[in-house]
Amino acid sequence: MAEAGVEILCVGTELLLGDILNGNARWIAERLAALGLPHYRQTVVGDNRQRLAAAVREASGRCRVLITTGGLGPTPDDLTTESLAAAFETPMQERPELWEEINAKLSAGGRAVAPSNRRQAFLPRGADVLPNPLGSAPGMIWSPMSDFTVITFPGVPSEMQAMFEATAEPWLRHHGGATGVFMSRLLRFSGISESNLAEQVADLLEGGNPTVAPYASPGDVRLRLTACGSSAEAAEALLDPMEAELCRRTGQHCYGRDDDSLASVVLSLLQRSGQTLAVAESCTGGGLGAALTAVPGSSAVFAGGVIAYSNAVKQQLLDVPAELLERHGAVSDPVAVAMAEGVQRRLATDWSIAVSGIAGPGGGTDEKPVGLVHLAVCGPDGCVATVERFGDRRGRGAVQQLTVIRALDRLRQRLLAQS
Repeated sequence: MAEAGVEILCVGTELLLGDILNGNARWIAERLAALGLPHYRQTVVGDNRQRLAAAVREASGRCRVLITTGGLGPTPDDLTTESLAAAFETPMQERPELWEEINAKLSAGGRAVAPSNRRQAFLPRGADVLPNPLGSAPGMIWSPMSDFTVITFPGVPSEMQAMFEATAEPWLRHHGGATGVFMSRLLRFSGISESNLAEQVADLLEGGNPTVAPYASPGDVRLRLTACGSSAEAAEALLDPMEAELCRRTGQHCYGRDDDSLASVVLSLLQRSGQTLAVAESCTGGGLGAALTAVPGSSAVFAGGVIAYSNAVKQQLLDVPAELLERHGAVSDPVAVAMAEGVQRRLATDWSIAVSGIAGPGGGTDEKPVGLVHLAVCGPDGCVATVERFGDRRGRGAVQQLTVIRALDRLRQRLLAQS
């Protein structure tokens, strides 16, 4: 008897070569978790009949449901359907009604339909069609043996997602062997290391339901909360007290949840108080402005910024005094403050952020090494400068990314303090 679980098999040599990020597997995995379906394994196989058929036969001995993506098109390297049929020694049959539908879709734009597209109308005997409302390549739901079903999707994410939601998800709800409904939340933290956060919530990391798991990336630590319940509402009810306890223990280090970013949280705080923001950037080269303008609606509070890389631009556009640059250097508290004051005055905003640093890999000295960054945040209650030392081992991109994160977090803390 196969396990009551689901496996994901992604097909495509481009995935193995790293040419394409495997976002389909992540998306499907999240949906399986929400459905409460145990998911034990993911596999990637190139465009090869023998290896694909072998992977399917192996999976049939382990899982109840196998979900595949990729390899359903009209080209010679689209081998999924025929490899599945070969794996279970089942003949392929043409579905005339399917060919009519494919032909109608492809000819709708007035183009001639290539004969190779007809191969998409062939499915293993006994397979049910999984309709594709957005494309020409249909999938299938097929049970070639008892207690084992294969569900196939094309590799195009938009097509796969539409097919999953419309047809596959209802089927999985009734036949997938769900053990409950899983719901997750992601809490986001800044200004605290993964190890320090883990120490504060160590006892909660050992719980059963909900579970709490830490994840870390440069400058950003996350805790994923996952609960299993008899329904989505029941699972959410388990998450609420856990989230409240984590926020109580960590205070302002927790800046948001799920899709929040530091930029979106800062912009929301500014909008709530009816205040505006401008930025002056040196070492980040526009990274701060890019993070802010990536948030829809940012124009309501973000006025703009100045990328002042050279000292001449700092003087001409931000009114930084030449004597200040000569005495302290561009990477210094006084210059960062002058940059922030200059852009705040020029763009007539309530708040401003300025950053100046040495991102590397060159340009550092003993006194001012690579990774040294000076930040300044100016607001209605004055200017505050801080120093960050990120070190010279992280690389230029990481120093710039961390500078953006720390600068936004400094502003977030100031905004919270005024409310």
